[in-house]
Amino acid sequence: QVQLVQSGGGVVQAGGSLRLSCAVSGTAFSIGTTHWYRQGPDNLRELVATITWAGDRTYGDSVKGRFTISRDNAVKTVYLQMNSLKPEDTGVYYCQASVTRVGRPMSTYWGQGTQVTVSS
Repeated sequence: QVQLVQSGGGVVQAGGSLRLSCAVSGTAFSIGTTHWYRQGPDNLRELVATITWAGDRTYGDSVKGRFTISRDNAVKTVYLQMNSLKPEDTGVYYCQASVTRVGRPMSTYWGQGTQVTVSS
């Protein structure tokens, strides 16, 4: 069974930084494209950042220049470094990964979510 376990997050002042982690556990799998989403008080889920299997990165317009998505293949973990945080960045952040396992088609998995709160 493949699982995505998130860590990090918390409460920071505006202008501060946080780093979120998304560790993928399981056996006989490889990680494809990974996304970070967030859900704010409006209950809309927004795509924040993407990293492909080849390492190409894209970002939502609201976080360009402030957030960085990265991956450490050795420990099968994806990160979201968040700098210059603003109150409007507040929300629940979710990682999502496409995973391929031996003898099975590609499947999509979600992390449990982690709260990020930015105070003014």
